[in-house]
Amino acid sequence: MGRLTMRRPVRRITVDAGETRRVDTLAVEEPLEIRVGGEPLSVTMRTPGHDVELAAGFLVSEGVISRGDQFRSAIHCGGPGTGGAQNTYNVLDLALASHVHVPLRDIARNVYTTSSCGVCGKTSIDAVRTESAYDVATDATTVDASLLASLPGVLRAHQDVFDKTGGLHAAGLFDAATGELLVLREDVGRHNAVDKVVGWALLADRLPLRGTVLMVSGRAGFELAQKSVMAGIPILAAVSAPSSLAVELAMDAGLTLVGFLRAPSMNVYAGMERVRMDTATPVAVEGRA
Repeated sequence: MGRLTMRRPVRRITVDAGETRRVDTLAVEEPLEIRVGGEPLSVTMRTPGHDVELAAGFLVSEGVISRGDQFRSAIHCGGPGTGGAQNTYNVLDLALASHVHVPLRDIARNVYTTSSCGVCGKTSIDAVRTESAYDVATDATTVDASLLASLPGVLRAHQDVFDKTGGLHAAGLFDAATGELLVLREDVGRHNAVDKVVGWALLADRLPLRGTVLMVSGRAGFELAQKSVMAGIPILAAVSAPSSLAVELAMDAGLTLVGFLRAPSMNVYAGMERVRMDTATPVAVEGRA
C-alpha cells in the first residue's frame, strides 16, 4: 500500500491467556504543509495520498475557490527552509488563477487542523452561509430511504485500507438517484477524507455537487456540515451522531443531515423533505404518554 500503511512489531496481551508477538499494520499519519505561491497556508495531519485533492478541497472549504478553472497546478517540494533538500512529499505548493485572492494571513491565523479536530477556527454559521458560492437550500434533490440505508454497507465494502489497519475514516460520494458510488477516500482525519472527495470534484470540474449524498464513516460534526455546504452537497449522512452545531448549520443552510445511519434505521435531523418513504409506511411518534 506504499506510504498508506507501515508494519510494526507488537505484543498482543490477552488477560488470562498470556502474550503473543506479531507484526501489525498501521495507518500512516504524516504532516502536510499546504502553500499557495510559496507562502505557507496551513498544516494538517493526514494519510499520504491524494494530497492535491486534499489541498483543493481545503481551499473550497475555506471559500477561496469554488470552480475548477481557479486551480492551476500543484507540486510537492522540500520542507520549510530546505531549498533543494530531499523531497519528503509532505509540502505541497499550489498555484491558483491570477484573479483568485487568497487571504493567507487570515487562514493561517484562524485555522489549525489536526486529525481529530478539523477546522477549529470557524464557528459562525452566518459566515459559512455568506462565504459559500452555492445555495444547497435550492437543490431539489430527494433520496429514497431504502437507498440511504444501503450506503453504509457499500462504503464499508470499499474501505480497503481500513480493512488492513482498522484506523481510517472514510468519506464516499454517492449519486442520490441511483446509489452509484462516485468516489471514496480514506484518511486518519474525517475532515481530510471529505476534503479529498471535494477536491476530486473540484479538479473534475463537478462543483456544485447537486444530486449527491456525502456518506461518512464516523460522526457528523460542524466542520463536515460546513464542508458539505461549501461544496454544494445537499445531503450529508453519517454512521454516528451529529453535533448540535452541525444540526443548527444544516437547518439554517437547507442541508439534509442524517445520523445513526445503520440499516434499516436512521435519524433525520434536518431536511426531512428530501428523504422519500413509502407512503404506506405508518409514522409512529415516540415519547412519554
